[in-house]
Amino acid sequence: MKNILVATDFSNNAYCALFYASKLLASETCTFYILNTYSELTISPGKTLPILNIKKHLKEQESESKEKLTHTKHKIVLDNENPLHTFHTISQKGDLVNIIAQQIEELKIDLVTMGNKGLTEATDVFFGSNTIKVADNLKCPLLAIPGEMDFHPIKEIAFVTDLRKDCGQKTIDQLLYIASLSKASIRVVHVQEQHILNKTQEENRKQLEEGLSNVGHSFQWIKNFDDKAKVIDVFLEKLKVDMFAMVHEKRNLFEKLTREPVVKDLSMYSDIPFLILPSQE
Repeated sequence: MKNILVATDFSNNAYCALFYASKLLASETCTFYILNTYSELTISPGKTLPILNIKKHLKEQESESKEKLTHTKHKIVLDNENPLHTFHTISQKGDLVNIIAQQIEELKIDLVTMGNKGLTEATDVFFGSNTIKVADNLKCPLLAIPGEMDFHPIKEIAFVTDLRKDCGQKTIDQLLYIASLSKASIRVVHVQEQHILNKTQEENRKQLEEGLSNVGHSFQWIKNFDDKAKVIDVFLEKLKVDMFAMVHEKRNLFEKLTREPVVKDLSMYSDIPFLILPSQE
């Protein structure tokens, strides 16, 4: 992994996401791109949106964005102290989701990192509304960092799957790379909707087991609940994993979870980093 894009709104959570990524990739030679976006609707803390003179407002937003990005860059360089890491800043007017997609293509980004908390409570939506939108257009892994948390080495990653798809080697390689950074083991958690696996699920299970053959791993079956979010809550609480991962594709478990409003209220998301993997099949 070489090119890391970190989106920031200059909140403490956004900086924690940047710092976490720098520690997670401490042994890797990386270029970090710290991105901040602004628009006509961007409001600085303590200020109100002007009705007139939008051009002046945008100039102020641009100047503030660049100034805060420079401050963030200086801070992470001092906090990180890693000669393997290089940091650049990007200040751009426009929609965050569209700009991230654009930067992924132009900079050949390998990982996107962002926090799920905003500068104000009003922006504290489940993973941040923007995080979900970014995931919907994902072409590389997205690491969502919850709140203001300290980094500690990853010892175990829970990989949640319904075994209907998302078990191909190209997809799993992204998970294996993250696990390899700290020699973490992988606990596969299958949310069991039926008593036995169907033919496709059994084939995917075998394919997944083969793909994980060179890393410490285990399988765990969890019975289905009406609210699938509680399934994740149960095993995260019991197993004390350091990170959990899912593959994001249409009509899979991830989509079901994000459509359940109760998910955003569960305390499990307050202290567990979430790795969202794009399907490579």
